[in-house]
Amino acid sequence: MSRTTVMTSGNIWKQILFFSIPLILGNLLQQLYNTADSIIVGNFVGSDALAAVGSSGSLINLLIAFCIGASAGAGVVIAQHYGAGDEKGVQTAVHTTIALAVIAGAVIMVLGIVASPILLKWMGTPAQVMDQSILYLRIYFGGLIFNVIYNMSAGILNAVGNSRRSLVYLAVASVSNIVLDMVFVVFFKMGVAGVAIATDISQVLSCIFILRFLVKVDDLYHLKMKEIRWNGKMGMRIIKIGLPTGIQNMVISFSNVLLQSSVNTFGAKAMAGFAAYIKVDGFNILPVMSFSMAATTFTGQNIGAGRIDRVKKGMWVTLAMGFVYTIVTGVLLLAFSDQIIGIFTSDADVVYYGTLAMWYFCPFYFILSIMHEMAGTIRGTGKTVPPMLIILFSLCVCRVLWVQFVVPYFETIRGVYLCYPISWGIGAVLMILYAWKGKWMPEELRKKQEE
Repeated sequence: MSRTTVMTSGNIWKQILFFSIPLILGNLLQQLYNTADSIIVGNFVGSDALAAVGSSGSLINLLIAFCIGASAGAGVVIAQHYGAGDEKGVQTAVHTTIALAVIAGAVIMVLGIVASPILLKWMGTPAQVMDQSILYLRIYFGGLIFNVIYNMSAGILNAVGNSRRSLVYLAVASVSNIVLDMVFVVFFKMGVAGVAIATDISQVLSCIFILRFLVKVDDLYHLKMKEIRWNGKMGMRIIKIGLPTGIQNMVISFSNVLLQSSVNTFGAKAMAGFAAYIKVDGFNILPVMSFSMAATTFTGQNIGAGRIDRVKKGMWVTLAMGFVYTIVTGVLLLAFSDQIIGIFTSDADVVYYGTLAMWYFCPFYFILSIMHEMAGTIRGTGKTVPPMLIILFSLCVCRVLWVQFVVPYFETIRGVYLCYPISWGIGAVLMILYAWKGKWMPEELRKKQEE
């Protein structure tokens, strides 16, 4: 049973909520096993190992960000064909998407393995954690192709409204990762290498399961392994829509690498504390991104079906959901800040840096939610360049300028932390202005509605 969700008619908030819940749970599960890496390393290996695993996260995100953007492009294209009931279009897009995943995954895997020492050195990674950082990163990238294929395949399922299936496979990966972490780190004393190997094995499992489902499913998006090939016209359409999002993600990740470099100047304790908080940060950021993905899928299907009247209603629904979620979780995280960061380490200095970050981030997540939920709706219409430019300016250009010209005036790490809410606020204001005044609805559908 495919369990897809067609969102072109019916109750909007129920469709978006029930579609979003598996996405949120799936992203939280993915964050959970990444967090488990840090908890186990921090408690059984030490703060240097925690810093090594945490500092590598920015580089991992940088090199896979382009593929995530391509996945978004594929999702928009597939959602529009699926909403229109175009079986041939869906089939061509699905097989082109998997071909793109294999190619991009292989390229990023090789680049990651080769460039790890250079990038870590450029980031100013302290000598005391450099060897462990390189080891972790290289082993992690050795299995990255499976992660890319899984995420692109999950993008196919999300595009047709089947967000439940990928949740099941993520649950399997999460449990296996945590068990393997304990085996390799606690029993075999393999340190950061054991954590990376456990992650690779988990990614292989989730990749195998999701491909098996796509091959067996009886629906428009059925995958035939022999038909996986690059279709030039469809591929260029996916890239045209996905490239702006990919560039956006990659450049934002680059700006985060710069911010990580600023954190690194405060020493290994600051690195470890920030790394611990970033794992917690994912429990807020990922649901926000899940609502954004839901908005993109909802919009794509309704644009394909010509239901422009439902698009803006869907945007308001996702804005409300994101707002409520970020306010509730922000309050809970602040209420138990010391205890939450204390899960990762008993080092008082590391806990201090982690809880300090929490007080600069948690009260302002609702602003980030506004920016991403609106961007998700606009992206679903195929207009990916304007939200890309807004997000690049706010989350990259403004951050780079802040690091260069403002951070030097601060004697503490607070100057780095303050950069985040300020950049979110700039992005939210610009996105609201574009959603209000910009021409992001397809012209032919807009004229049809006016008639």
